[in-house]
Amino acid sequence: MSRPLDGLRVLDLTRLLPGPFASLLLADLGATVLKVEDTQGGDYARYFPPLGGRMSAVFAALNRDKTGIALDLKQAAGREVLLRLVDRADVLLESFRPGVMDRLGLGADALAARNPRLVYCSISGYGQDSPLAHRAGHDFNYLALAGLAGVTGVDGRVVLPGIQVADIAGGALYPVIGVLAALNERTRTGLGRRVDAAMTDGVAGLGIMLQAKAFAGAGIDDPGADELAGALLCYRPWRCADGRTLAVAALEPKFWAAFCAAVGRPELASDGYATGARKVAVEAELERLFASRTRDEWTAFLAAHDCCVEPVLSLEGARESPHARARGLFGTHAHPGEGATFLHVFPNPALLPGAEPPVDVRPAPRLGEHTRTVLAEAGYTADEITSLLATGAAVAAE
Repeated sequence: MSRPLDGLRVLDLTRLLPGPFASLLLADLGATVLKVEDTQGGDYARYFPPLGGRMSAVFAALNRDKTGIALDLKQAAGREVLLRLVDRADVLLESFRPGVMDRLGLGADALAARNPRLVYCSISGYGQDSPLAHRAGHDFNYLALAGLAGVTGVDGRVVLPGIQVADIAGGALYPVIGVLAALNERTRTGLGRRVDAAMTDGVAGLGIMLQAKAFAGAGIDDPGADELAGALLCYRPWRCADGRTLAVAALEPKFWAAFCAAVGRPELASDGYATGARKVAVEAELERLFASRTRDEWTAFLAAHDCCVEPVLSLEGARESPHARARGLFGTHAHPGEGATFLHVFPNPALLPGAEPPVDVRPAPRLGEHTRTVLAEAGYTADEITSLLATGAAVAAE
């Protein structure tokens, strides 16, 4: 069965998490993704522990189902290879600091002149024209500047989220949306366009409800002060008898009332939104209530009641959940070149016919694994390939 992006060619010059996650989404939808790495070690994520053989488990998960080439873009011959690849490409993803690609002669305008149909997506922390454009940053910095770190916490203390929210939302999901929109526009105009994806901008969009309420005077700037950040008794984690946690999200009164009825405390049905002294008193009662059973006992008991309660699972528990199994979210694949087995995740946010979880997974490429093949397909002769490798303009895995 065909997939939605079959035939689409993507050049991925990105590193670490955001760009590789974006190109993984495109690959799962059928795009052919060529990962272009530098010759001096390639993507830094290759070396993040733990390793399976010589390859990082993180790198393996993010870069499956891609081919790989290693080029030295500081050499004219390496840049010429990329230009040849651009001639046949539909999309280029890059995550260098603004201006780097222009200095190499590989900026959006230069590549558009060579291939007007190319969709050129730049992923950066602050965007191409921000006063902070050249400042270094990571996920927590972007959350901080977007105002979201300041409302995430407990008892007035900011806490780090357990995942890289800005990297994934602003650096992967929004870029993919921009790329797909540009490709759709290209069907009408015949022309590609520049996509400027700033991780700070993308994650700021996730705070739309918080910003709207704050602007209207809600007074929710302190960590944990918002209703959905821990202020409500009906929407928060609760510790159980075994020290594990239950996620109670009975936000609507009908769900909280259903929970209270199920646990034999119908008189608490009006206290999901309690404040002040009443909140303190009910909170103490609920702490004792949840401490009377283990997490799994609560989960089994409340399964028969439609009240928005789920167990807080470990990563292993999430992989083994009935939901994950039914949706095919996780799997494993062997990497012959590394003598290791790696986990793969199917992160496609929308299952489409022909874009179901992959069955035959191709392992992430070793550095320069497909260099010779890609160069040959680009029209280089055997002697030219030998010359490129000899000068270090390209590197091939042996």
